[in-house]
Amino acid sequence: MPQFSNIFYEIAAILALAVSAGAIAIWLRQPLIIAFITVGILLGPSGFDWVSSTDPVNLFAKLGITSLLFVVGLKLDPSEIKAVGPVALVVGIGQIVLTGAIGYVLALLLGFDSFAAFYTAIALSFSSTILIIKLLSDKREIDSLHGRIALGVLIVEDISIIILMIVLSAWSGEGADANLGSVLFTTFLKGVGFLSLIALFTKFFLPRLLHSLARSPEILVLFAIAWATALAAMADSLGFSKEVGAFLAGVAIASTSYRVPIASRLVSLRDFLLLFFFIDLGVHIDLGILQQQLIPALIISTFVLIGKPLLVLVLMSLMGYRKYTSALTSLSLSQISEFSFILAALGVSLGQIDESILGLITLVGLITMGVSSYLIIYSNQIFPLMSKWLTVFERKLSLQDPVDEMDNEDWIPIDFIVFGLGRYGGTLVRELSMAGYSIIGVDFDPEIVNYWNRQGLRTFYGDADDPELAAQLPLGKTQWVVSSVPRTDVGLALLHTLEHIQFPGRVALTSHHAKDAELLKRKGADKVLLPFRDAAVEASRELITESVK
Repeated sequence: MPQFSNIFYEIAAILALAVSAGAIAIWLRQPLIIAFITVGILLGPSGFDWVSSTDPVNLFAKLGITSLLFVVGLKLDPSEIKAVGPVALVVGIGQIVLTGAIGYVLALLLGFDSFAAFYTAIALSFSSTILIIKLLSDKREIDSLHGRIALGVLIVEDISIIILMIVLSAWSGEGADANLGSVLFTTFLKGVGFLSLIALFTKFFLPRLLHSLARSPEILVLFAIAWATALAAMADSLGFSKEVGAFLAGVAIASTSYRVPIASRLVSLRDFLLLFFFIDLGVHIDLGILQQQLIPALIISTFVLIGKPLLVLVLMSLMGYRKYTSALTSLSLSQISEFSFILAALGVSLGQIDESILGLITLVGLITMGVSSYLIIYSNQIFPLMSKWLTVFERKLSLQDPVDEMDNEDWIPIDFIVFGLGRYGGTLVRELSMAGYSIIGVDFDPEIVNYWNRQGLRTFYGDADDPELAAQLPLGKTQWVVSSVPRTDVGLALLHTLEHIQFPGRVALTSHHAKDAELLKRKGADKVLLPFRDAAVEASRELITESVK
């Protein structure tokens, strides 16, 4: 196939093919990452051989990685990092160590050398932030218990891979034969100096500078890009990777009130530039190498899709989480990350691995991202099929389990079981308690659960759409089940569970839309609460009363 003589025509062809492939991927419910890598393969020497000017594409690809790390940093407010919680730390670090160790042994058994086995093992240890957030957001499960745990694990993984990239880049910069101890010490000194400089600038200058620039949103975003690029260049000059500098630039802004408007404006630019990273990755893939790596890729992908989730199940079981939460969390993490590609590309650029390992990791990514996308989308349908096999992973007495020293038969009659104890649900509980009703609360936020337990309300961890949690509550002695979660899918799941166990009482659900309220009533809800409408009605009554006076 003839190549384009003009770079503009080439970029136009790339974008046109990327849009077409992306549309097909959305129709097939496949990750866009897979579509874009496929486009790169089609455009490269193994396909149509249309891309001749690889330098501009490579530049866009580097900018895409930098923007990705910057946006990731923007979402990591230091105060939120501290609040990730023990489960994210234990599962995140434990999964990285266990998956890495098993993956390393597996790679050695497949005949890889030590460096290739190391990079392969590390690549398997991380999960796709972009894929998981996108699919959980589409399912409206990003704020569920398993969604929040998955996000916490992703934060731990992202920070871990950044640290690893710093060490690898610095070690290579000092020379492969350098003493590891001296390299780490030198890296530590450089890192402390770099971080100190950023911290001082962030504390004394950055907030005021952002405030003065915020009068113009365009200038604010332009400064953010310049700030990320400057720190990326500085990190590169110190022997760290450019990505590390961009990440730290994001973290610096994350502690200010301007991170949300900056992040929201940069997401589209990030996605556009990342397109070129995945295309550039595909362009450099030799299909001949992929064919040679097919059997190892299938073996390793099987481990990622089955072995990695099992490790997460075990870790979460040891922490006392129910098998429903553990299963949905583990299914979410059953793929490798876009950072795995970045790490492998870094290894190639450092001369520590060859492109065959990059091709292998890419092929594993294509397989695991494709399969895991279906596992995440249909996780609620998959769980009942595997539930009885997961009992072995659930502790006899779970920290989140409402079944304690009292059997169900010993529960006193309950007036209300309330799912969701946030602002709206918490107000309902407070008013019902003041009226003298007996109440049990359920929420997926450990801090909220601990707060209400301290207030004297019997409260448990869990999701309203967890069928096994609902089945173990004293529903036979409860008059009302109330969900303050304004999500139709959660309400329908709760109705299905209550119908299945033949709940004799009445059900009140919550919705923000009258149309959804009608659907919930048709499906069996006795009452649908509409917080915004009810609040407006109450406010209007108070205004009328005041005006009469």
